[in-house]
Amino acid sequence: MKLKESVIVLLITASLSVVGNYVGYKIDILESIPGMLILVLISIIGIILSKKIPIKIPSVAYIVTLSTILTVPGVPGSAIISEYVAKVNFLALTTPILAYAGIYTGKNLDALKKTGWRIVILSIFVMVGTYLGSAIIANVILKMLGQI
Repeated sequence: MKLKESVIVLLITASLSVVGNYVGYKIDILESIPGMLILVLISIIGIILSKKIPIKIPSVAYIVTLSTILTVPGVPGSAIISEYVAKVNFLALTTPILAYAGIYTGKNLDALKKTGWRIVILSIFVMVGTYLGSAIIANVILKMLGQI
C-alpha cells in the first residue's frame, strides 16, 4: 500500500473514531481531535520508517516503539502527548479498524479459504501467546514499580 493510500485510510479511521468517541463515550469531538491527530501522525511516521529503513520490520513495530518512546515519563512533551491521547477511547478506535479488517478479509476470502484449518490453530497460538506475554510483562513491571 502506498503512503498516500495509508494516510487516507488513517484519516478515514480517525474520523470514524472521533465520531465513535463522541457517540459512545461522550468525549467532545474538539477535545479528541488533537489526540487523534497525534495518533495519526505517529502512525504515518511509523509507516515511513518501515519503508525507509532497509530492515524488513512491520510498520506496527515502528509505530508501537515510537509511541512508547514519546510517552515515557521524562521525555520532553510526553505529558502533553499522553494528556491529548487520553481523550481518545481505545474502544472507539477498534470499531472502524475491525470494520476495515472485515472488509479486507471478505475481499480476500479465497486466500483465507486456502489456509484452511491451520489458520485456526495459528490464531489460537497467537492469542494465547499475546495474552501470556502481556500478562508476564505487566506482572514484571508492576512488581518493579512495587504495585504488587
